[in-house]
Amino acid sequence: MVRPDPSTVRLDGPWVHRDVHANGIRLHVAEAGEGPLVLLLHGFTGFWWTWRHQLGALADAGFRTVAVDLRGYGDSDKPPRGYDAWTLAGDVGGLVKALGEPRAHLVGHAWGGMLAWTVAALHPRLVGSVTSIAGAHPMALRREMFRTALQRKANNQARALGHVFRAQVPVVPERWLTRKDAATVEALMRHRSGPQWTETADFAAAVTRHRSAMMVRGVAHSALEYYRWAGRSQLRSEGRRYTEAMQRRISVPVLQIAGALDPCVLPRTRTVSEKWATGPVRTHTLDGVGHFPQQEAPVATNRLLTRFLAQQGGHLRDLPEPAR
Repeated sequence: MVRPDPSTVRLDGPWVHRDVHANGIRLHVAEAGEGPLVLLLHGFTGFWWTWRHQLGALADAGFRTVAVDLRGYGDSDKPPRGYDAWTLAGDVGGLVKALGEPRAHLVGHAWGGMLAWTVAALHPRLVGSVTSIAGAHPMALRREMFRTALQRKANNQARALGHVFRAQVPVVPERWLTRKDAATVEALMRHRSGPQWTETADFAAAVTRHRSAMMVRGVAHSALEYYRWAGRSQLRSEGRRYTEAMQRRISVPVLQIAGALDPCVLPRTRTVSEKWATGPVRTHTLDGVGHFPQQEAPVATNRLLTRFLAQQGGHLRDLPEPAR
């Protein structure tokens, strides 16, 4: 099996690619626009291209928009360690500084959303706002998983994120993710998406790109290390320290965007997340959309994002009210 070169993720478009050194590693980013910094953080099995529909839209709205391949993904470095929340938050904080900005608006999808919450708690001076798309505060997710772990009903948070537990064993999950040229990535995307998107050419293109990116050497292992740390840390002192640190409530504005059909992060978990914010929290649910609002419903997602970010960044324009 021939593995794709990491450089194959540097897809052409209305953006520029470059490498940025932060927190001791090299991170690949795609960048567009000028203005206040908006940093886009992808989720599990993703890479920077997850944000292809947002890069141009946010740049046009007056923002310097940067989508990053997180540690271990895409064309960023894939070191053997550093997949704990402390280090990942340091990567994001270091990236903000390396980009020459005093702070950034963080927009994260799924795991990237949890990371955005984490950076806001651990490095508050570097964060202007948090947007969590199909994500939740890590402590809200933890609380709901523990609360529902013994429940038998199908619609509970522990069962919805059962892959966190399956990832804890060695080797086998990597084979599961990469078998048949990462067919598992397509199966996960199809299962977690709303039915309207899965019938489109955009979905087919997204599947092709995400499968290829997962086949880059080292990506599958690195992606699973995020989940392995989340599991192992529950029994370790670093996990207890992280839990204590994450009790700090954040004061910046928060936007939550969710798909009504998202099977991964349930509505109650998003509601519980609001307890960790002292500032305003706005939550919007998009009908007919699953776990990937920024890809499934880019027009509605971009309206929500541009309106929210413009209000935070002092660049409020005559933007249309977001679709609800």
